[in-house]
Amino acid sequence: MIELLGPALFAGGVAIGVTVAIERFGGVVGGFLGTLPSTIVPAAIGIHAQSVDTAAFAAAMCAAPAGMWLNAAFLWLWRAVPPRLPDTGLGVRLALMTSLGLAAWALGAVALVGGLLGLQAAGASMVLVGCLATLAILVTGVAACWSAPPAPRGSVAAGLGTLLARGGLAAAAIGGAVWLAAVGGSVAAGVASVFPAIFLTTMVSLWLVQGEAVPAGAVGPMMLGSTSVAAYAVLAAFLLPAWGLWAGSLSAWLICALGITLPLTLWTRSRSQKA
Repeated sequence: MIELLGPALFAGGVAIGVTVAIERFGGVVGGFLGTLPSTIVPAAIGIHAQSVDTAAFAAAMCAAPAGMWLNAAFLWLWRAVPPRLPDTGLGVRLALMTSLGLAAWALGAVALVGGLLGLQAAGASMVLVGCLATLAILVTGVAACWSAPPAPRGSVAAGLGTLLARGGLAAAAIGGAVWLAAVGGSVAAGVASVFPAIFLTTMVSLWLVQGEAVPAGAVGPMMLGSTSVAAYAVLAAFLLPAWGLWAGSLSAWLICALGITLPLTLWTRSRSQKA
């Protein structure tokens, strides 16, 4: 129960923080703040504790960037698909967008897990896979921010009930994913491990409270900001075994926050101001 509730409650807190940051600071700054390494930190510590050796831990962590790339593609759908949806009420459009996004993600997740298992069986370097996936996130994120729509702040102040609902939805999603990983087979566990609960709850809750413009403006920065999470996973694969859980985790987080998130945020802000 502790293993189930811990990640769920943490994810709920992160979901609240991400949406509030986007509403208060706009899509650029809020999007990057929301994609600082967060849930990946306790996840890496937990995986390290359960791994049989350093090689197994490195393989698990270096598979995470591929899942983050899939989630970045899931985010991109929230910008590309809405203009093509029928001009109906907000609820219908949101239901269609959520259904289409999750269906596309599920197909991609099954293909991704199968591909990773195949690469592992063939003896491919998972470190190389993780580095290439991180690079892919960076490239697609830059492309998404190159001609991004405006990233306005929220115009409606979310109430306490709304904030708690956001956190509860994210907590339920992560809790369900952890439970599925525990009782399902390898494919189910792999699919659950990359479920975009934070991104999904962020997009849905912002649509409901702020309309479509605020989440659409945050898509590009959140895609690009995901580079930091992917890089953390690769760094953690080496730093946690070498320097210990706490020093390794803190060092990896600081490298990603100051060396990746900060310069990417400054670049994106500069580009949005020029546009």
